[in-house]
Amino acid sequence: MARVAIVTGAGSGIGRAVALALREAGWSVALAGRNAATIEETARLAGGARMLAVPTDVTNPAAVDALFAQVAKTFGRLDLLFNNAGASAPAIPLDEIPVEKIWEIIDVNLTGSMLCARAALGMMRRQTPQGGRIINNGSVSAMLPRPMSAPYTASKHAITGLTKSLILDGRACNVAAGQIDIGNAATEMSGPMATGVLQADGSTSPEPRMDVAHVARSVVHMASLPLDANIPFMTIMATAMPLFGRG
Repeated sequence: MARVAIVTGAGSGIGRAVALALREAGWSVALAGRNAATIEETARLAGGARMLAVPTDVTNPAAVDALFAQVAKTFGRLDLLFNNAGASAPAIPLDEIPVEKIWEIIDVNLTGSMLCARAALGMMRRQTPQGGRIINNGSVSAMLPRPMSAPYTASKHAITGLTKSLILDGRACNVAAGQIDIGNAATEMSGPMATGVLQADGSTSPEPRMDVAHVARSVVHMASLPLDANIPFMTIMATAMPLFGRG
């Protein structure tokens, strides 16, 4: 019987790449995202079979509950949540970022991830056989900030706290938790890195990027482990990106 995964932010970038890689590895995948057209396109790219597209705003508790209920109804259980949906902000001083934008980043990156983890933990704890795995998308910003990225960096540091708590609390119900911290995967979101982004010394320089397929394979590897083995934290990054030396 195929294992079942939920991937949030599955309509583009890392989420789409991971969803397609999981399907190729034999998983059934529920695709969550705010844009129905993009998650349906991900399902089409995978061939459609054993793919479930569920338009979902992860900041909305009722929408998250509906997503997990639909997965339970369609597939009967859940083996993996890849908590990937995220938002970022322009690189401008913190005092110039509208409060509404700060709320949006925290709501999507932290509250959305926590709501999905909450629902996944509950479903995994109550299903038979019990257990599953939660993988949070942290970002290398969970370790070191970029200039003028306080809301995003703070949200990703908080994801590390969420991951550590899930590792601890999941033990009692056979739920493993981990985090993948990604640096400069080549997606639409990281497009500006190819032309130049702000550096810690105030200069603007292009940064190396890596194929997003490397990230997808890494998530599939983390997900494929038996539940008595876990990768709590993995960092995958473009080798020559200026992460080390940034902090």
